[in-house]
Amino acid sequence: MHLEPWHMELIERSRVARLATVSPAGAPALVPVCFALFEGRFAIPIDDKPKSGRPLARLRNLAAEPRCALLFDHYDDDWSQLAWLRVDGSARVIDGGMAPEMLAALRSRYSQYREMDLEHRSVIVMTPARCVSWRWQMD
Repeated sequence: MHLEPWHMELIERSRVARLATVSPAGAPALVPVCFALFEGRFAIPIDDKPKSGRPLARLRNLAAEPRCALLFDHYDDDWSQLAWLRVDGSARVIDGGMAPEMLAALRSRYSQYREMDLEHRSVIVMTPARCVSWRWQMD
């Protein structure tokens, strides 16, 4: 998968992305997520923010169907600044800890993660396969 320089800019500027998964019934499920790009893959932690207490739908969905997408977007009232990037791929859930380099990438993006015990938390690792994008300013 090839990312244009403006794609990388959009990813770096984005504080959150939207993770799209497919429910067992075939319905789309979309949630905002924190992420870090690490060795060509996206790391999406299951962090300590308050959750419902039930098993997360995104984890159940990915266990049944690994295909997923991440959406990055930029909105501005000056519509000449509009842009979006959708990265399609597949994901797997790694339970019980992540690579130290992946953890460092997440902590460098989000200061809140410096105080959280993520060493033993699950992480979604998304491997990109293709991307679709649009921006007002065409090359």
